[in-house]
This record gives sequence, C-alpha cells and structure tokens, in this order.
Amino acid sequence: MRGGDLLAFAAGAFRGHKLRTSLSLLGVAIGVAAVILLTSLGEGARRYVTGEFALLGSNLVIVLPGKSETTGVVPVGGVPHDLTLEDVEALRRRVSLLVSVAPLSVGGLTARFGERSRDLTIAGVTSEWKDVRRLALREGAFIPPGDPDRAPRVCVVGAKVASELFPGRSPVGELLRLGEERFRVTGVLVPRGVSVGLDLDEVVLVPIGHHLRMFDRRSVFRVLCEARTSEDLEAAKAGILAVLKDRHDGEEDVTVLTQDAVMKTFGKVLGILTAALAGIAAVSLTVAGVGIMNVMLVSVSERTREVGLLKALGASGGQVLRLFLVEAALLSSAGGALGLLAGWAGTLAIRALYPDFPVAPPAWAVAAALAVSVSVGLVFGVLPARRAARLDPVVALARR
Repeated sequence: MRGGDLLAFAAGAFRGHKLRTSLSLLGVAIGVAAVILLTSLGEGARRYVTGEFALLGSNLVIVLPGKSETTGVVPVGGVPHDLTLEDVEALRRRVSLLVSVAPLSVGGLTARFGERSRDLTIAGVTSEWKDVRRLALREGAFIPPGDPDRAPRVCVVGAKVASELFPGRSPVGELLRLGEERFRVTGVLVPRGVSVGLDLDEVVLVPIGHHLRMFDRRSVFRVLCEARTSEDLEAAKAGILAVLKDRHDGEEDVTVLTQDAVMKTFGKVLGILTAALAGIAAVSLTVAGVGIMNVMLVSVSERTREVGLLKALGASGGQVLRLFLVEAALLSSAGGALGLLAGWAGTLAIRALYPDFPVAPPAWAVAAALAVSVSVGLVFGVLPARRAARLDPVVALARR
C-alpha cells in the first residue's frame, strides 16, 4: 500500500464521518490555540516588564529607604533613618563610580490654570532625572541643575497635562498653580505613557527641594544612581551601602537593588509563568487526544467489515496499523494547523487592541504545540490501530 493510497483512504474515512472529524479537529485546534495565546501573553508580559526596566536607563542602582528582608523574629532596634537630600549629596561626593544620582519624591495635588483643574501626580526631581530616565522634551527646557534647596520655582509638565490644562496654546512660560503654590512651566515632555508605575504623560515635575517642603517631608521616595559601566555595578552598590551605613549611625537601613538583578528576577518569574500557562493549555491537547482515540475506536468498530476485506485482499497487519495511524496523525496535524492559525489571529487581535503590549508567541511554544498535537494523534491512535490490525479477516467479514 503506497503513501498515496494511505492518504486517499484516510480522506475517504474523514468524508464519511464529517461530524466526528470536525469535532476532533476542533478539539485539537482549541488546544493548540490555547497554548499559542497563553504563552504569547506570558512572553508579552516578560518583554513588557524587561522593556520598561530598560527604559529606565543603563547600569542603574536603585536605593530605597528601609531594609527589605524577611527574618524569623521581630526586628529589634531603632527606627530606620530617612533617606534625605543630604544623603543624596554624600553619594555624589563619596562614591566615585557613580555618574548620576537622581532622587525622586512623589505626591498628589490639584493643578490649576485659569478655570481648568486636575488632580495629578507631582514628582520632585533634579536635573539628573532627565538623563537617567531617558526623557525627551517636546518643547522648552528641563529643571535646571544646582542646589535643590535653592532651585527656582519651575516645573515641567507631561504631554496630556499640557493638552488638558493648556488647550490650543503652549504652556511654556505660563504660571501653573500646584496646591497653594505657583510654578512657572519651563518645558513639556514628549508623550511616553506609563513607565514603571508612573504615567509620564500625566505628571508634573518640580524641583525636589520644593516638593519635599510642599508635602512636609524629609525622606525621598527612592534614588536612582547610574554607574559608569556594568562592571562597576556591584562595587557601586557596595560603596552606596557603605556611605549610607556610615551616615545612619552604623545601621544598614536601606535596600539597594541593581537593575540587572531586578530584570533577571522578573525574567525568571515571568519565564516560569509562561511555562506554567503552556502546561495548563497542554491539558486541552490531552483532552483532544482522548477525543481522537474515541473517534478512532468508533471508526474501527464501524469499519470492521472494511478492515476484514482489506486483510482478505492481502493487506498485512502492519499495513492496517499504518493506515489507522496515518488517519489519526492527519486528524491531529490538521487540527494543530488550524489551532496555530487561530492562535496567531488571536495574538494579532490582542496586539491591535493593546499596541504597547509586545504580545508574541515564543518559537519554542509554536514548535512544541505542533509537535504535541501530532504526537497526541499518534499516541492516542495506537490502541485503535492495533485493534484494527489484530482483527481476524474471517470474523470481521462475518460481522454486520
């Protein structure tokens, strides 16, 4: 029996049982599509998170007030010290491996211009923040360098803030009221969207010295430090910890993270999540395989006389076995191809709805889904195929 004969025989069987064939195809297609879509979402989440951290800049060391660790007992000791602008200045002077030290303070206030007002996020920054966060200006100038405590009362607004509070006009040079204080607008940011939890289109940046006084604070929210090279990250981290421990009475009461470590951690977590989603979706393929096995078992029962005739005409048990295996493999392969197309269509639909979310199926998931779909057909087709191959031609022809 040649290959063409096997394919023609399988096609005839499919045409004779259209409903069962369609349901089996649908089962496999749903399983493959689920694998493609779920792994696409997991891979998209991984790319999005790592991309957001990459936008922060390069060679970053992030300093947060308070020690982030878990122990088995209640910690004993004094209250953690504030992370102050004096600490920031000490890092600039004493840690030579740092190119930039950019503190950040965050709060919320109502911004007003004329009759228009909006509740906005107000961020206190310094001139280094522009380079560290890779910000670009649509117009105007950024917050000028200098002593944060003597900075002029100026601000930079996000693109959406500019369009909503200053429609049809340039905000540069205008006075914007933030709470009870007025700030002169010196620049407008290029649209950027949400970046690491902060919507840069709906933010107002002010000098951090003014920000801390407006909100009656001493401690900054966090400090972004940029090392000279990636090789200097660990040494810069050690230097930061040493300086702050010296200034905080010997207490190591800050958390220092390197950008690479954070990205690797997120990458591992999201990689595991993607694999878990693929495993969950693979359950659908297993269920589809059971469906294929049932279809093939029923097919063997209904085609007993047909199998008996083939064997009476000289077909060997091995040829009958190959016949039913080819049928099962074709069924699962066609379902896998349909599922792949459906998965890609779903991925494109998600990408169209959420263009900023880099959803895309990983290559290993596509290959694995197709390989598993074909394997499912072969594995679950073995039992029906063996049953058909073992039929006695005389007994099979005698059945009605």
